[in-house]
Amino acid sequence: MRLEQLQAFLAIAETGSFQGAARKCGVTQSTVSRQIQALESDLGLELFHRTSQAKLTLAGERLFPRARKIAQEWQIATQEISDLVSGRQPELCIAAIHSLCAYYLPPVLQQFCHDYPEVQLRVTSLGSDRALKVLKDGLVDLAIVMNNRFLTTGREMVVETLYEEPIELLIAANHPLAQYEYVPWSELIHYSQVVFKDGYGMQRLVQDKFERLDATLQAALEVNTLDAFRGVVRQGEFVALLPHSALVEARNDPTLAVRSLTERNTTAPDNTAIMTRRVVMVTTNDRLQIPPIKHFWQLVRDNIPPKSDTVLRSAS
Repeated sequence: MRLEQLQAFLAIAETGSFQGAARKCGVTQSTVSRQIQALESDLGLELFHRTSQAKLTLAGERLFPRARKIAQEWQIATQEISDLVSGRQPELCIAAIHSLCAYYLPPVLQQFCHDYPEVQLRVTSLGSDRALKVLKDGLVDLAIVMNNRFLTTGREMVVETLYEEPIELLIAANHPLAQYEYVPWSELIHYSQVVFKDGYGMQRLVQDKFERLDATLQAALEVNTLDAFRGVVRQGEFVALLPHSALVEARNDPTLAVRSLTERNTTAPDNTAIMTRRVVMVTTNDRLQIPPIKHFWQLVRDNIPPKSDTVLRSAS
């Protein structure tokens, strides 16, 4: 059974003749006759009484409402796909890590809303692993995350590196480690930490670093918002390792201090061993062909990180 056969069937039922159906479908009458004969052969019953006016048989009456529904669904589907190709889609869904949502992403969101006012933009702040999962599940169109090569290696994935940034230490202004300009890891490992919850790339990055140092990560508390990190660390006892872009507000808070890290007990950093994270933008090949998604992708490429920011752009 083919769609054009159902369309010919519906045209005959609606016009009352094979000739009228041929005109409606834009084909010859013999073509319509062949299509109906093939359909009747597949079904094993005649669909029309061949009289002066083509009337539905019992089988034709049973088929008619179903065929009409199939044709309507096909019309809706083709219109929706046409809308996608032409850039007319109801919404664009983005998943992004917290620091992006708080600082780098807002100007891009505003520009996109100006450029595509008819598209509802939906942004969800998620951990990197969770964001990539909802992208793979088709729940969002694009994710901006800390890179996880195990979740971004599929052939359908398109990955764009945005920047690489150092991981720094957030502490209370009166914390003992505040005396250092560059905090040695040998000192840091003795303090309890506030860490991200499971599903966040930063938790995995910090844990891997401690394992390489053959040290135990003393994770005293798990949180998942930047406000929570600042609030807990401000109390004075715990410390937190956070990316550069997540520490914008902390740098302007007199109750907090931000320090760089070094591998050795020196007054300057070991630049060959600075701990960093790579932030990438991810979507799929098919989505990148849709105009609003492609436009949002380009806006992010052009504006994140801002030209005035000092994070390290990846050389790769």
